[in-house]
Amino acid sequence: MYASHQHQEGLAHLLYGIQVGGGFVALTGEVGTGKTLLCHCLLQQLPATVDMALILNPRLDAIELLASICDELGIQYPPALSLKSLVDALNKHLLSAHAKGRKTVVMIDEAQNLSLDVLEQIRLLTNLETTTDKLLQIILVGQPELQTLLNRPALRQLSQRITARYHLKELDFSETVTYIQHRLSICSGDPALFKASALRQIFKLSGGIPRLINRLCDRALLGAYARGFTQVDVKIVNNSAKETGLLIPPKRKTPKPEWQGKLLLLGLGVSLLIGGLFALKRFEAMPPVPQPVTAAVVQPPPVQALPVQQVSVVESLSNQQHILLSDALGNALKLFSKTNPSQKPLDCNTIEQLGLACFMDKSTWGKVIALNRPVILELELAPKQKSFALLTGLSGWNALLTVDKEISVPIATLMEYWKGYYLMVWEPPMRGFKALAPMQKHAAIGWMRQQLGVPARAPERTSFFDQTLMHAVITFQRQQQLPGTGVVGVRTFIHLQNLQQAGRYPKLNLRD
Repeated sequence: MYASHQHQEGLAHLLYGIQVGGGFVALTGEVGTGKTLLCHCLLQQLPATVDMALILNPRLDAIELLASICDELGIQYPPALSLKSLVDALNKHLLSAHAKGRKTVVMIDEAQNLSLDVLEQIRLLTNLETTTDKLLQIILVGQPELQTLLNRPALRQLSQRITARYHLKELDFSETVTYIQHRLSICSGDPALFKASALRQIFKLSGGIPRLINRLCDRALLGAYARGFTQVDVKIVNNSAKETGLLIPPKRKTPKPEWQGKLLLLGLGVSLLIGGLFALKRFEAMPPVPQPVTAAVVQPPPVQALPVQQVSVVESLSNQQHILLSDALGNALKLFSKTNPSQKPLDCNTIEQLGLACFMDKSTWGKVIALNRPVILELELAPKQKSFALLTGLSGWNALLTVDKEISVPIATLMEYWKGYYLMVWEPPMRGFKALAPMQKHAAIGWMRQQLGVPARAPERTSFFDQTLMHAVITFQRQQQLPGTGVVGVRTFIHLQNLQQAGRYPKLNLRD
């Protein structure tokens, strides 16, 4: 982690609030400034005498929130949920922890999404106390909208109990440069990969928000690699910003009034006249330019032939019988030892009938390779001409593609035709699978527990997606460079499948 001055100060505010105890601590910041990361840093620096309940899904009612807090702290509560039974169970646990000299803290991320009723219930929790001490410390983490929410007259009682506030701002230019250099040093990268002008443009486009800096730098490095450049310049940064939606083309200027146009032409004419006089004086002093003996029509330079590898790529993929997606889907089916059950061209509906599924996405090369699965790449060999090839593996700096046969293509060449779109055939846990979220029940959740080594607290809760499993999912997602949402979507599920060492799922063929 790059700990800027602001992040260090924000962490100090959180630690101070925990040490003081009682009431609330509020940490706010724009999207992507590192609030959630700061929360995880706090978890690593908590004293051994502090118990923490981390709530990452604030879109809950009062009963669901209290149940989540109890789950986080390992508190048993009766099956018939009610506010009274949950508060009584929590109060009993807090009194027991206080008697043992332990502090209890509840941290709620994305707290700007809490409803007024839930916030009022949270405030009432701070009334749990002994004659001398508060039993519960609550940390609210959220976007700037949280500040507006807490300033409402209806929440003035809660606002008065906030003992520490801190707003996490964007990085300035110096911190942005230091942050990028820090990330490069962690991966043993060349500190000169980004030109000074590129760094200034990255700061200008990102506004100093770390998440946007990451997106820009990641895309810019890929763009430089695809073009064979050894440094990232301003042009590559601007192209990357357009691809990631950070750079919007300027609006067309409205035409000026007629009289302004005439003045502009008059000024331009005067400038050209003065410039022409100076040029004439210089021209008189210059030696005459030799004239050609015979006039000739200027011919355009000959078109340079593509390298042999690129020609083979175009020729192999432009063949009409291999341009169709159905052919690429057929090659993918062979990896599952399955064939097309009909004589019709393959599509994703037929794939689902075979117990498999299609997953379509747009991503970076590195994230696609991290899935470690064969994928169908959509290639644009010419404007409005789509070709599809199955990526089956890597061999050094070459990609292994299957069309009518396996061909080896330099990755740098492939990047010229691939715009990030891909399709993957995979085996889902159920038909129509989209995602599994906390508080859901499904048979696949028991399998997820086995993959992550998270046993259920009771046999009847094996198929229940509780807070403990959600934390394990978030940790796993961060290890795999996925967004730490706690929701198991297709990409997270595929990474979980890849934990199995057996060859049930096809993997990329990685050669030296």
